[in-house]
Amino acid sequence: MLKTTTLAGAAMALVLTTAPCFAKDLKSIGVSLGSMGNPFFVALSKGAEFEAKKTNPNVKITTVGFEYDLGKQVTQIDNFIAAGVDLILLNPGDPKAIGPAIKKAQAAGIVVVAVDTAAEGADATVTTNNVQAGEISCQYIVDKLGGKGDVIIENGPQVSAVIDRVTGCKNVFAKNAGIKVLSSDQDGKGSREGGLTVAQGYLTRFPKIDAIFAINDPQAIGTDLAARQQNRSGIIITAVDGAPDIEAALKDPQSPQIQASASQDPFFMARRAVQVGVGILNGQKPASTVELLPSKLVTRDNIGDYKGWTSDRSQ
Repeated sequence: MLKTTTLAGAAMALVLTTAPCFAKDLKSIGVSLGSMGNPFFVALSKGAEFEAKKTNPNVKITTVGFEYDLGKQVTQIDNFIAAGVDLILLNPGDPKAIGPAIKKAQAAGIVVVAVDTAAEGADATVTTNNVQAGEISCQYIVDKLGGKGDVIIENGPQVSAVIDRVTGCKNVFAKNAGIKVLSSDQDGKGSREGGLTVAQGYLTRFPKIDAIFAINDPQAIGTDLAARQQNRSGIIITAVDGAPDIEAALKDPQSPQIQASASQDPFFMARRAVQVGVGILNGQKPASTVELLPSKLVTRDNIGDYKGWTSDRSQ
């Protein structure tokens, strides 16, 4: 598993460093993301800008946040069409409902690439391999417990990324007869508050919990807070994201129960999305319409080497 991930990462790095010069200039790009107040989307925007300027130093880049308002995102796409952009990168507010707006852009000759979440009808999607992220995060738990213990899968909103992470986690736990899953259906809402609330319930209900896999970092942080409030220790908590908050937690001796997070790399993801989009502009169809980027496990042991979402990647 780890060998495959390493090879995939190396291959992707090679793609980034050996990208060919394309005949058709990328003159203008429109980027529509969830919220520019979220460090994940800030890193996405920086990655898109970095790669677009490598392709054409004079490229015009328009980046906007739709603040999770689908109507606003549709209007942004209309504005990109009116401005005559060559490429649109978007994190879809609703993968299906955004479909007609994507078709409209494509009818105007614009390439549309979805990032982080697939969008119906997009020319391509670049996202994290969320099944693999769930697998490596839960394999860490299995290894730490020696293949035996009582664990919880702290679920979340039923979007594709979360479903895939849980699937990956369940795949790993199912291969270990000594692992008993106490619960896997509670929705932590993808938030710190949600993680706190559902964890309070677990901790009250189950006198013995050896580990908890949370579907994202905010839930993991809320779960850790609940455990501390109830003076419960010795619980291994892992998650997915590699966000700035989890970086801080993994470096903090006061939160030893948070032990690992399967990271996403939004900067890298956006770079690939621009590369794929420029390739399509030049008649190079991707081998697959969905490209899955490997996740890497960040732990308390390797956190010092981790290039997080907010690190400078512009060298």
